[in-house]
Amino acid sequence: MRRPSARADRHPPPPFNAPAARRLRAGLGMDPDHVAHALRGSYGLPYVTSALVAAWERGNATPSHAELTALAGVLWCSPGELLGRPRTLREHRVARGLAPEDVARAVGHELHAYLRMEETGRWRGTERQASALARLLTLSLADVVTVTVREDGLAELLRGAATTRWQAYVRPVSKIVPLERLLLEGALHRLHQDYQGHMAATLSWGGGHGDAGESGREFLDRIVEHFWTAVEGP
Repeated sequence: MRRPSARADRHPPPPFNAPAARRLRAGLGMDPDHVAHALRGSYGLPYVTSALVAAWERGNATPSHAELTALAGVLWCSPGELLGRPRTLREHRVARGLAPEDVARAVGHELHAYLRMEETGRWRGTERQASALARLLTLSLADVVTVTVREDGLAELLRGAATTRWQAYVRPVSKIVPLERLLLEGALHRLHQDYQGHMAATLSWGGGHGDAGESGREFLDRIVEHFWTAVEGP
């Protein structure tokens, strides 16, 4: 039997940790054929072959949400142990092995409203509900910013802080990232210094302005990552 069409699963596959799947399988003394047999016989996935399991483990294919949950059952682990770094609300929920009903109830949303947020990727909860979500899913502040769809706005502010007068961005950034003021000021100051120093060093190496511009763009493309590194400190 052929694998169901990708259109049958409306949601993109979760980020899959192929090395972890391979390591867990080997730890159980199983080979890909054993895993495929269990997925066919115990989890109702008749199309799974040892070749498909091997493709998952090589990173050449990615299991769907249903396949990942079944694979976790075969490998005696939680779905979260087979995930790469979650980014979306759904991925964080799956990583914790929670049903949508559990999350909706905990944060105080109707189930249909919560599922709509997962489907559209648009968080519509209050700050109190965001805090409840963070506790339930054990989200870091960076994760909260990502799943509540504020990362793009944060990136735009951080680019301004790095390239212009960083002091003007302390208050706008604090509305997205509620950090202690001195910590936030220190992180934005470091971003500004790193960016300016990076540009100056590039020019001093003998590169032209075009080289400096390209290097600066690369820094700004990863500005959110640089920000969280600055927040964490040395």
